[in-house]
Amino acid sequence: MSAAADITRAQVEDFLFEEAALLDDWRLDDWLTLLTDDATYRVPSNDAPDSAPADALFMVADDIRRIRERVLRLKDRNAHAEFPHSRTRRLIGNVRITARAPEGRDDELAIEANFIVYRHRRNADIRTFVGQYRHRLRATPDGLRIVQRQAVLDAHELGAMGLVSFIL
Repeated sequence: MSAAADITRAQVEDFLFEEAALLDDWRLDDWLTLLTDDATYRVPSNDAPDSAPADALFMVADDIRRIRERVLRLKDRNAHAEFPHSRTRRLIGNVRITARAPEGRDDELAIEANFIVYRHRRNADIRTFVGQYRHRLRATPDGLRIVQRQAVLDAHELGAMGLVSFIL
């Protein structure tokens, strides 16, 4: 893959659409291959979305080790919160490249995209999660990879949304 300076918005969109398809199909092991060995996954509280995990409450603040553990738990039949798995459908739009070479890394770019995730769960109402993805992506010989994945929810009250046991 070429340097981040050569990556187009269409390539970023294709990458995000592929990521969404993997998550919607519960192909979590395949999804893990899209992450770098230093990847993070964060879902901040909606009252301090720009804070660091050390300074504010986060719903999720995982490093790569914890991400892998999360995937193992989600695939376990004894994980009652997600067995059987929720059915999800992600819609992604308004994809923008917001920075090239963030933090001086010429192989990375920062992107933002709006999302809607519909979650269908047996014997429960359909839940709708709306927000913005903020990713840092790295151009590698194997294609784009996720260095940082943040899902900032637009909900006013997170407690009313119920358990977020799947990967946003």
